[in-house]
Amino acid sequence: MDAHEVNRARAKLALFVADVFASVPRKDQRAKGDCYLRGLMLDGRRKSIQAMAERLPDGNEQNLQQFVNQSTWDPVLVRRRIAERMVPQIGPDAWAVDDVSFPKDGKMSVAVAPQYCGALGKQANCQVAVSVHAVSDTASCPLQWRLFVPQEWADDAVRRRKTGVPEEIGHREKWRLALDTLDELAGWGLVPPVLVADAGYGQNADFRDGLERRSIGYVVAVRSDVTVHPHDAVPTAPPWSGNGRKPQPRYRDKPSSVAALAAGHGRQAFTEVTWRAGSRGPMHSHFLSLRVWLAGTKSRRLAQAAAADPDSWDGVLPEVTLLVEWPAGAEAPTGYWLSNLPADTPLAELVRLAKIRWRIEHDYRELKHGLGLDHFEGRSWMGWHHHVTLVTAAHAFLTEQRLAPKADTADSPSTRSWTSSKTC
Repeated sequence: MDAHEVNRARAKLALFVADVFASVPRKDQRAKGDCYLRGLMLDGRRKSIQAMAERLPDGNEQNLQQFVNQSTWDPVLVRRRIAERMVPQIGPDAWAVDDVSFPKDGKMSVAVAPQYCGALGKQANCQVAVSVHAVSDTASCPLQWRLFVPQEWADDAVRRRKTGVPEEIGHREKWRLALDTLDELAGWGLVPPVLVADAGYGQNADFRDGLERRSIGYVVAVRSDVTVHPHDAVPTAPPWSGNGRKPQPRYRDKPSSVAALAAGHGRQAFTEVTWRAGSRGPMHSHFLSLRVWLAGTKSRRLAQAAAADPDSWDGVLPEVTLLVEWPAGAEAPTGYWLSNLPADTPLAELVRLAKIRWRIEHDYRELKHGLGLDHFEGRSWMGWHHHVTLVTAAHAFLTEQRLAPKADTADSPSTRSWTSSKTC
């Protein structure tokens, strides 16, 4: 980038910062926000505050440390403005629930604990955050974050005090954090067109029921051992003898796993579907969709509790669509999803939504490796939330430039064009 291009980019960033940081009360704080965003977007392997301050001509490590770790500006208000600004630009086909882990040493970083670490693929000492993203095949943007607080932190007064965890924050399961986030976004006037999630969330009957109760359509991955009844199954009750309680209607045949049900239809029942163009050509595989009744004790209890009169419940379990993938050359099906979308939803649309999470994984690489999402070295609750908000803002700014009509030209910065210059 030459000086003219840098100045044009700086002007665009200044307008962006003025909008999304409008809730930050002080002018000098907004200026530090501008500086921090430039530090995140500039070249450099580490995006710690010290490293960024050394690269920025106007970088002051002490000022940036105070802005991120001690300043009282509200990160939620900034994230709300980013969400309100970005959702119309992205025009999402779905929202995605996901979680991301941050490997850490020691035990004093806020909410750190030995737990499953997706970044390492094993149990490790880490932080975990739940996020909700607006997503299309061309772009995505994190809309809100929740830091997962492990049970061991719930009553650890010493660590909570040292890291500044608010009193009202305790341990809450990740699926509940996801539903809490959806409720908060709804309070901002933002609702998902469809919700997609991996099996870590889709497997959970309470999570699916929570989406259903909120009238949110979903396409969520599940494991092969989820059990269902075929669509032609009907709950029945044996004749009542007149003594004792009337027997409740039940599905009399044992449910089958989604793997067994899908395999029983045979490969010939699967249809080839192309869902998008990949870097090596069209992405395609073979799929089958079936209407089924959810099975399992949890599904039964939730359905009965939701009935108008639980005591006279008809025994009918929730009806959903099962989507199954069986790639060419595979010995058995490899992917399973459940959806509560209308029964007449085209197979190609179900497949496209089931596969759209690729965009989140793609953009997480930029968030983590390009913008330093996991480079924060502070330990406090407020510092962590400030940092992820600033990374979200940097990612949103770059996404805006890519979505602009001239996003492929030199004067519209991408991560590469920003990181190619140290004169910002």
